[in-house]
Amino acid sequence: MTPSTLGAWPELPYPAWKDTCTTLHLWTQVVGKVRLARTPWLNHSWHVPLYVTARGLTTSPIPHGDRSFAIDFDFIDHVLVIAATDGARRQLSLEPCSVADFYAALMLALEEMSLPVRIHEMPSEIADAIPFSRDAVHGAYDRAYAQRFWRVLIQADRVFSEFRTGFLGKCSPVHFFWGSFDLAVTRFSGRRAPLHPGVVPHLPGAVLREAYSHEVSSAGFWPGTGIDYPAFYSYAYPEPDGFRSARVKPQSAFYSSALGEFLLPYDAVRTAADPDAELVAFLHSTYEAAAELAGWDRVALECKPGLPGSPRAVD
Repeated sequence: MTPSTLGAWPELPYPAWKDTCTTLHLWTQVVGKVRLARTPWLNHSWHVPLYVTARGLTTSPIPHGDRSFAIDFDFIDHVLVIAATDGARRQLSLEPCSVADFYAALMLALEEMSLPVRIHEMPSEIADAIPFSRDAVHGAYDRAYAQRFWRVLIQADRVFSEFRTGFLGKCSPVHFFWGSFDLAVTRFSGRRAPLHPGVVPHLPGAVLREAYSHEVSSAGFWPGTGIDYPAFYSYAYPEPDGFRSARVKPQSAFYSSALGEFLLPYDAVRTAADPDAELVAFLHSTYEAAAELAGWDRVALECKPGLPGSPRAVD
């Protein structure tokens, strides 16, 4: 099936690409940790995510002395591109290879470009993880499914970005966290939250506490990792009383007690008569449940969705 016949919301059955998904998760961690090692800390770890592009995912510019460089996953030509501000450039093929080989090839390319970087080799947020340089277990790469995954991210990024425009308060960019391997957008009430008590494999508690230092309503997309099927999610921290029993839209959305958040299966969106409307209903209804039950100042925090070329009217 060619990209032109896949449709805007292609099928993404997790069992069919689970091995590729696992490998790609680890490859993005290697790349993400390069950004982590070179970029000053930004609140809620906003200095570490990747961003969706018209061809894949990017780190955006990473500082290295008086130079900068970026690392891009290109899921159309299936290459990893390392490009520096002085014109230096390297390209690695995205093809079946172990995490250890991918890690070694990227580190060598950076050395050859006079951009040496040392990273912490233990994958984050993964139980029973293997250090990158010793991981000869994971190495699957199916081009067709890697591209389908990116095409789903394109659509989710587009809808999330429009949803983001209806909020005047602090709101994250739409970004891809390589630790949990999800695309996310987060709104903040502006109030402090209780210290987060959670424990995540290979993630320092200080990072988790800083990430959830303030009240949030967060939504995102998982390709299947952890739940065995692709789904959109939405949660609140701290979770207000009554949140899990709130009535949200569409009918296919439900609260997962195991995860502590609402889920909307991707297939319910993909097969809907209007996928955008299905996802927008989920984003708005879950946010409204969180904000209303937690007593957010919605009048001060919300605004009408943005329109292209039209400044927001201010009375």
